[in-house]
Amino acid sequence: MNKLNIELENCYGIKKLKYTFDFTTNSTYAIYAPNGIMKTSLAKTFFDLSNGEESHDSIFKERKTKRNITDEAAAELNSEQVFVVVPYAQDFKSEKISTLLVNKVLKEKYEKIHADIDEKKEILLVELGKLAGIKNGIEEIISNDFTHTPKQFFTSIQRIKAEVLDKTEPAFENIIYQKIFNDTVVNFLETKDFKTKLSEYIAKYNELIDKSTYFRKGVFNHNNASTIAKNLKDNGFFKANHSVSLNTKESSKVITTEAELEEVIKQEKDSILKNPELLKAFDEIDTAIIKNKELKSFREYIENNQSILSELLNLDSFRQKLLISYFKRNTEAFKTLEEEYGKGKKEIEKIVAEAKKEKTQWIKVIDEFNKRFFVPFKLSVENQEDVILKSELPSIKFVFYDFADNTPIEERELFAVLSGGELRALYILNIIFEVQARLQSNQETLFVVDDIADYFDYKNKYAIIEYLKDISNESIFKQIILTHNFDFYRTVSSRLDIDRENKLQTVKTKKGIELIQETYQNNPFTTWKKNFHKAGEEAMLIASIPFVRNIAEYSGSNDNKLKLTSLLHIKEDSQTITISNLETIFKDILIDKKTLILNNPTKIVIDLIFEIADKILKEKTEIIELENKIVLAIAIRLKAEKFMISKIADDTFWKGITKNQTIVLIKKYKEKFSSETEVIKHLENVNLMTPENIHLNSFMYEPILDMSNENLKQLYTDISKLI
Repeated sequence: MNKLNIELENCYGIKKLKYTFDFTTNSTYAIYAPNGIMKTSLAKTFFDLSNGEESHDSIFKERKTKRNITDEAAAELNSEQVFVVVPYAQDFKSEKISTLLVNKVLKEKYEKIHADIDEKKEILLVELGKLAGIKNGIEEIISNDFTHTPKQFFTSIQRIKAEVLDKTEPAFENIIYQKIFNDTVVNFLETKDFKTKLSEYIAKYNELIDKSTYFRKGVFNHNNASTIAKNLKDNGFFKANHSVSLNTKESSKVITTEAELEEVIKQEKDSILKNPELLKAFDEIDTAIIKNKELKSFREYIENNQSILSELLNLDSFRQKLLISYFKRNTEAFKTLEEEYGKGKKEIEKIVAEAKKEKTQWIKVIDEFNKRFFVPFKLSVENQEDVILKSELPSIKFVFYDFADNTPIEERELFAVLSGGELRALYILNIIFEVQARLQSNQETLFVVDDIADYFDYKNKYAIIEYLKDISNESIFKQIILTHNFDFYRTVSSRLDIDRENKLQTVKTKKGIELIQETYQNNPFTTWKKNFHKAGEEAMLIASIPFVRNIAEYSGSNDNKLKLTSLLHIKEDSQTITISNLETIFKDILIDKKTLILNNPTKIVIDLIFEIADKILKEKTEIIELENKIVLAIAIRLKAEKFMISKIADDTFWKGITKNQTIVLIKKYKEKFSSETEVIKHLENVNLMTPENIHLNSFMYEPILDMSNENLKQLYTDISKLI
């Protein structure tokens, strides 16, 4: 991406903007945009692109939007190529953070071992899911039912290994898990009324089992008796002339055929399940179920599987019995998986031990953040080995530090105690994660940085600037840094060594937004000093007066200060000061201007000020340079004071004013002409708009840059009409 072409229409207030950013010699552009001009709108437009969304105009929704953002080959940028850094987003978490925690060598080893394990696990899970009536999530269900956590499948199978392989028959292989363990049924089974009725049923059932001729509670009952009979039949037991001996306390009965065994079991089951008292208890349960229409399917299932009622009093135990039955039904697949897991387990344990000790890119990001930014907390990853090996999302933990003391703290609690600047520093940490991840994956990226340093103290603000400089040094990264803060704009331009061609300012015109190259290198005073003696550059000469006046004041040159003050306020001598007088003062104050020669030495300076202001007013261009704005501000105040002095008509009063002359004159004017509300409004605008623009020094020319060109022109026009 050596060039970026943008062509926008009706994007969040940007009526029209067309520009080509050339990153060939410098990877970064800095754009100064006064409040209300383009900055946020441009950032939002790029944000839409980064999210794969369309842009629009928020106010004039019927306007047709155009958004063409292409590279030098006229190819549209894709969403992954753009990342917008907004001023602050508390909830932002880089989705790429896990890539910084991955050691590729360890992960490849881990994945190779798990490939065969996962293949065999999937074969088993498919069969278990069929028996359970569950299409998805059977692995998590098994883990939850045996360990109460969703990620312990292998711990679960190790725990039940002995039961699965004990060669006893599965008691509940034909019972469908999902028919019973769904929210509607479980909520009903947990009700007090049902449990009472079920307890009565089970008490009677146990009594009947105890009296049974052949069944024994917990050993040989109607559930596994049928299963045993079926397995004997399936395996040709009786066809091989074998027999079964059923023992009672008094005698034994020898069974020699399948039919005979099935009949004995049927009679014994009927004697229990069709017992009048048990049937009465079952009817009580059935009545309770009928009352709930949502349990219709469950009621039908219970009617056909009345034998499982005795298990429903302990649902946790029954869950496990069902699952163990399914495993028993798939003993060979279980053994194959368990053996495969056993082979890889020791090697996996070694890899996990290495992973826990692993120092990844994540640690480098944290160290870099801690070195650059001052915040009262440190971070760690609790599940680093799982992130490295299993691609899980990181679980970030915070420790809050207060001198020698420290304590773990939850993220939400941390947010509640951090200052605004500290919260923003935490946001910057997530930005660093994003940048580092993109660097690691070699993802060419355009970063659109929208006033990221707002609300930071100077220490952290400069840390941000230094980090932006680091980004600018990476060949795969390009930056467009947007700001409404001129001081930040100057600083970032200087620290990042941004070429003059890459330092832009925004101008709002009737047609749209224009990006223009900054006129001044470093600051305007250097440019003015080099040029204010030249013909046609008189605006630079006038704009320098407030700055030179400040130097005179700081150096104790009181006479020069007073003379220059008379060019910023109407004084007794204002109309007598010539260009020649101004030349003498500048030579005296500016060390490098001892040979200065100014044009038109006999011309009155105030007359020149008004001539330049009138000329600026007539210019059709909508771009007004800083020096022209300052000339307008000076001319506005001088004309306003001339008007008020003339109207007040009290020489003793105005000549006696020693400070805050404009304010004092306005106050007096309002007292004498209180009914002239429209005029007073104009005069108050003069006092509101011009002081900071005239009392100018190297740190204080941002206010006038932010000021609307049209507002200054209109105010000069309004004040000129009063005279």
